[in-house]
Amino acid sequence: MLSVVQKAPNLSKALKAKLQFRYSHTDVSVPDNSYYRRSSVRDPTVPSKESADGRKAFTYLFTAGAVAFTSVSAKTCLTKVAKYYGFNQDALALGVLELDISKVPEGKSITFKWRNKPLFVKHRTAEEIADVNSTPLSELRDPVPDSERVQKPEWLITLGICTHLGCVPLPNKGDYVGGYFCPCHGSHYDAAGRIRKGPAPENLEIPPYHFSNDTTIVIG
Repeated sequence: MLSVVQKAPNLSKALKAKLQFRYSHTDVSVPDNSYYRRSSVRDPTVPSKESADGRKAFTYLFTAGAVAFTSVSAKTCLTKVAKYYGFNQDALALGVLELDISKVPEGKSITFKWRNKPLFVKHRTAEEIADVNSTPLSELRDPVPDSERVQKPEWLITLGICTHLGCVPLPNKGDYVGGYFCPCHGSHYDAAGRIRKGPAPENLEIPPYHFSNDTTIVIG
């Protein structure tokens, strides 16, 4: 029992010596980063105040460059955002469309493009006008008198987009005189662009327009 107690201090000393030996390595190489340092601060024996001017100049130049880069980047981003959300001249020109309708034959429908949408301009015959005016409103799904959909009886201006799923109807087709027919799902419109048969819930949309003279209309 005494031999164990006597050996205990020696064992403690041996462990301490071993730990000290493990942490006394001097052969660990530390990387030299002098290559990446500015020449004015590479020498560790030079006082810091002697390199202050060079370090300040570098800081000022770096800050000025960062500010200039940030300003240019911000200006570029703002310009792109303004162009994306703002209307340019081409977009404004497309927003208003002036059409000469003097060459549209009676009974025919001409398709134009307005704001990337098809636009139907129809020169209606006397028969077509009489037919839409003789239709009782009680027979219409979306009851609107023909007089409220046209500014001049012989001219019908509508968007060529079916109100069901946005397909483009065919002019002078379908079950009604001078009407429109959407072959995608079978919607029939009359010569006033009013829905008469099929799944479409509403009449063809009338865009904003006005007559600048007897043969010219301005859309938009």
